[in-house]
Formats: sequence, C-alpha cells, structure tokens
Amino acid sequence: METRARYALIGLFMLAVILGSFAFVYWLENKGGFGQREVYQIRFQGSVSGLLVGSAVLFNGIRVGEVTNLSLSADVPDQVIATVGVDPNTPIRNDTQVGLETQGLTGGAAVTLRGGTAGSPLAPGDDGSPPMLIAAPLASQDWTQAARDAFQHVDTILSENSESLHSAIANIDTFSGALARNSDKVGGILAGLERMTGGGTSQAQIPTYDLVAASDFPPPPVEAPSWMLVVPEPTTLMGFNTDKILVQPAIGESVPLENARWSDNLPVLFQAKVIQSFENAGYTKEVSRTREGVTGNYQLLIDIRRFHVATSGNAEADIDFVAKLLDQDGKIIDAREFGATAPASASDAKAYVSAFNDALGKLLTDLIDWSTKAIAAAPPPAALPPTEPPAPDAPQAEPPVPPTATP
Repeated sequence: METRARYALIGLFMLAVILGSFAFVYWLENKGGFGQREVYQIRFQGSVSGLLVGSAVLFNGIRVGEVTNLSLSADVPDQVIATVGVDPNTPIRNDTQVGLETQGLTGGAAVTLRGGTAGSPLAPGDDGSPPMLIAAPLASQDWTQAARDAFQHVDTILSENSESLHSAIANIDTFSGALARNSDKVGGILAGLERMTGGGTSQAQIPTYDLVAASDFPPPPVEAPSWMLVVPEPTTLMGFNTDKILVQPAIGESVPLENARWSDNLPVLFQAKVIQSFENAGYTKEVSRTREGVTGNYQLLIDIRRFHVATSGNAEADIDFVAKLLDQDGKIIDAREFGATAPASASDAKAYVSAFNDALGKLLTDLIDWSTKAIAAAPPPAALPPTEPPAPDAPQAEPPVPPTATP
C-alpha cells in the first residue's frame, strides 16, 4: 500500500510538471515574445529612467509589445537606443509620435506610440537594421527630475534676489502697519466707493420720504379769479438737485443722509408741493405747471437756496428760497425771500423729514398768501389768446345776398 501510494504521488507530480511545461510554452509563444513580432528601434535623447527590458509598449493606450533591449549610442553618449518588438498589425508610421509614460507609484515606465498618417509608411533601416523611430527631445524627460530642476531654478532666483525680497517684505510690513493705523479712514474710503458705485444697500430697500403740501387756508374767494398762474420747476444749485436728504454738519459742508432719500429730485418735489398748496387753497383752475398748450398771465419763479438739516448744534431743518412773480411780458411784479427753520425731535430720517414738513408748511402758506395778494394788486391782466382753434367742421355762416334792383 505504501509503495503504491508513493507511485501515485510521483505520477501526480510528473503530470503537474508536464502541464506546467505546456502552460509555460504557451505563455512564451503568445505573451512572452516568442510569437511573431515586428522589431523597431527607438532613439531617445537623454535619460529614460524607469524603462526596463520587458517594459510595455502601448499604441494609443493599448499594449502591443514590449521592450526587448536597451543600449547606449556609441557615437552620442546622451542618446539611448531602445529595441522593441510589437504586434505586426500595429500601424506604425513615419510620423508616429514616441514618448515615455510613468505608470503608477512604482515609477515603472512604458513606451507610448500615438497617431500617424496612413500615407507615410516607415522607411526601413540601413544595412538591414530595424526601422528607427526618433522620440521628441522632451519625450524622455522625467517629471520628477523636471520638478527638481524647476525648484532648483526657483532657489537660484531667490538666492540672487534675496536683498530685493528682504526690502519688499520690509515695505509690505510698513504698508500693513500704516493700514492698521488708519483702518478707520480706509473704512470710510471703502464706504464712499461703495456708495458711489451703487453698492451696499439696494436702492429698492432704501426708504423714501415725501414732503407735505400746505393745507391750512381760509375759504377761497366766492368769485373765481380771472388770472392763470404757471409754476415752472424751481432752480437750485447742483448739490440740491438730487433725491438725497442733505445734512449740514458744519457751515459750508453737506453730506447725504444714509439709507434715506426723497421720492423725487428736490426741485420736482418742491414744484409739486407748491402747485398742490395752491389747489388746497381753492385755486385748482388758476394754477398749472409749465406744459405745452398752457399759457398763463403770470409766472411764479422759485430759486431754492437752502434745504438741509443743520446738525452743528441742535438738529433743525433749514429752508430758504426766493420767489419772483412775473407778468406776461416777463416783468417782475414782486419778489420776496422766504426762510424758516424747525427743530428735529430726534437724529433720524423720520424726525428730519417731520422737521422739513413743519418748516415747509409755514413757508408755503406764506407763499400762497403773498402770491395771490401781489396778483390782486397788479394791473388787470390782458385777455389770454384762445388755446383751442375752432373746430374744422363747424358750419360757416353764408354771406348775405345783396338785394336785387326792381325796375
């Protein structure tokens, strides 16, 4: 039994050796390079770190062969000649691009072949040698060596310019110290730029305020006046021709109030409240703004001189304007300056607008009273020309027929 068991083991071992031999021969025939191969030589310029005999040859990313030999050029020591065996069906052409590709973290390299034109076959080598492919000058460059060369170049530049870098760092330190000492001023500059460029709070989110027309008037005259008064848009300096609510922290200095504005530019808003005040006084048909087709007997010209909140002491609204009454010929019938102040109950936009309305209500009441009395004391105005021509289709009166003489 023991002898028979030993023979069985020996037989199994021999069978395994035979099967392994067949597998090895099959591998050599199909994978190890004993199959039919086309041989090419590739000339690299420089180091080919990581490339070994047996390294893969890839064509457009597909393995088509392997490196069979590596040698140095006897004439040019900087060149490396790699012999490769590839599948005969690989379409290698005269313009096929050759390179090296590092695979994985182990640093192994593979020969890469890319592209080529169908009409440019590869010329055979001289004296029966394999065809030669020329790799690009940078094809064999190792990226790690390139990184080391780049860092060395940077280190050289830093060494040569160490004094300049030290001076630049010192200047940056000085500049940052100056910014730290003037941080409040820098914040103010940035806030001003933000307001100038329309940044910060959106215009749609800024609350708007309106002025209130005067409404406390005596009853209007029983007989309607025979005059028409036109109120053009008031004139003013550019600083007041804005929708911003102005604050005067010191004499001669005006700044806009943050996060608050008028519902329109001040001259337009002022004109609307003057006309509305006349209407509240009962002169709805006798007053109008300047517009096409409206002809008036008189004009009320207004020039706004001051319209701000003075905050140098106790906050108060300060309004001042000059009114001139002109007749049809442009002659000044009368002129007067109107001015008033009203204290603000707090230091916010709502309190400032309330103070403006207190002062403006008194001034508009005085303006209406002065205007109507000046017009009443002026010579009667000439009749206005008709504003509408007769209708074109109105019936025309027939001329009288002269009487005929009787014999």
